[in-house]
Order: sequence, then structure tokens, then C-alpha cells
Amino acid sequence: MSGAEALHNSIDLARHTEVLGYGRYWVAEHHGTPMLACAAPEVLIGAIAGATSKIRVGSGGVMLPHYSPLKVAEAFSMLAALYPQRVDLGLGRAAGTDSTTTFALQRDRRQPGPDDFPQQLAELMAYLEDRMPPEHPFARLSLLPGRPETPELWLLGSSPQSGIWAAEVGLPYAFADFITPTGAAIAAQYRRDFTRDGYSPEPRVIVAASVICAETDEEAEILATSARMVFTLLREGDLRPVPSPEDAIAFFRKRGVDPLASPQGRRVIAGSPATVRAGIQAVAAEYQAEEVMIVTITHDHAARKKSYELIARIR
Repeated sequence: MSGAEALHNSIDLARHTEVLGYGRYWVAEHHGTPMLACAAPEVLIGAIAGATSKIRVGSGGVMLPHYSPLKVAEAFSMLAALYPQRVDLGLGRAAGTDSTTTFALQRDRRQPGPDDFPQQLAELMAYLEDRMPPEHPFARLSLLPGRPETPELWLLGSSPQSGIWAAEVGLPYAFADFITPTGAAIAAQYRRDFTRDGYSPEPRVIVAASVICAETDEEAEILATSARMVFTLLREGDLRPVPSPEDAIAFFRKRGVDPLASPQGRRVIAGSPATVRAGIQAVAAEYQAEEVMIVTITHDHAARKKSYELIARIR
């Protein structure tokens, strides 16, 4: 589909999942790819929150290295004011794109941007929590436009370092199992090292898993071939729109590969409602997670809506 269609479908899916009883709907940040239409999550968050009434809406995530912490704090302060107690600010360190696009996103292109995520995070939290030291030159900038409302902060990650940072400052932690399906030990270390006098009084974990549900195991496995193909090509540096299952099956058969085999290094929970229920429960138990977030990539929008509907029935 076109990018414009995908954006409208995201709003439609948010309305659908709210009716089904889901608690959160997050949108990501990626740049320079024909696969995903999500370059500015704060724009889509506003549109989705305005089209719904109670589901929490957030970023999964804002790629902080691209931005001034003040700009992010101000934008999400405004969203929190417009949609009180409903906005999540999930933060990531990754670029969400390739090195050329990362450079194009920079305002100052005289040299690559610094790797100073911990300092950026500390500054952003100081703005949002209104605890910038009085002697700091930016102290008056904590008067954010949306006060007294603030977004709920989460740190995203798919590697050990993100878990270390989340524990150090006491942030809730969302781990991308759909990228790195070996993160249970990272989540456990995060809980052990969690600083209870930080942002959150207790550790909280969301595990985000790749899930596709259909009426039968076979149907779900066929739907999952679309994402398998794009991730296979992504590793080869070939970015393209999500293909139909028919095109994906033909692609794998031409390569002499089983089209129903999971991509290397990724976990996909695909199957009937019973199969998916068992898979989601297993992932939640593995991570000892308070919440499971479902990432569903299909070629067909109706199939995607149906997947969330079937899962809602088996919770």
C-alpha cells in the first residue's frame, strides 16, 4: 500500500484495538525506507489519540540521538496536555535508519553527531520531572507548555546496555524480543540492578514480540511469509515494501528455502488462537513481563485487524 494508506490504516487499527480492549498502541520511528511510513511518531500519536478515547498512545520509540532533549520534552508535554494520562514517551538510542540518512537528519553536518545518549536522557528527564538544578543555564526551560501533565517515560532496548541505563535511572523498560529473542537475561539483570529511588518505584517490563494470529496454524504461517521476506532482504541491505504472501512464497522457493521457516535470529509467534496464546504466555513467563506488546506485520490490513481480534478473544 502507499504510505498515506498505511498511516490511515494505523489510525483505523488503533480504533479497532481500543474497542477490543488493548491497553497501549505505540508507533515507531524509522527513516528513509519504503517498508515503513513512520518518520515522525509524535505526529501520528496526536492523530491516533485524537481518534480514540482511552487507549494509551506512545512512541516505540523516539530516537533521541536525532533531537534536542528540550524539543522532545516540549512536544510530548503538549501531547500529554491534550490527552491527559494517555501518552507514553518510549525512547531509543538507535538511529532507526542507515548512516547516510542519519547524517541527513543532522542539523550540523560538519561532523558526525556525538554518542552521548546518557547525557541526553538525563537532560530530558530533568525537563519532564522539573528538577533541573537552579544554577543550570537551562533551568527556566523546565516550564514546559503542557504542565502539569507529563508523558509516561519508557526506555526501549534490544541489547544489554539499554537495560543497564534503564536500571540506573529507574525507568520502565520495553525490550524488543522481535529483534533480539534472547533478552530474558537482560530483563532479569535490569530487575536485579533497578534503582528504586529513580523515576519509577518498581521495575516494569514490556516484552514486544512478533505475533501473527489466524484461524489456523497454516493460514498464519502463510501470512507470516511477508515479514519473513522483508527481514531476509533487510539483512542484505535491500529495503522494499511488504510483499504479498504469494510473492514471498515464490521468493523463498526460488531461493530453495522453506517459506514457512522463521528468519534466522528472530522469533515469530504465528498460528491459530491456541498456538498464539501458548506462545505469548511462554514469552511473558520467560521475561517475567508485566505486559506483552504485539508487533504484527502483514501485507493485508484486514488480516492484521483480524489477528488482533483473535488474540483479544483468548486473553
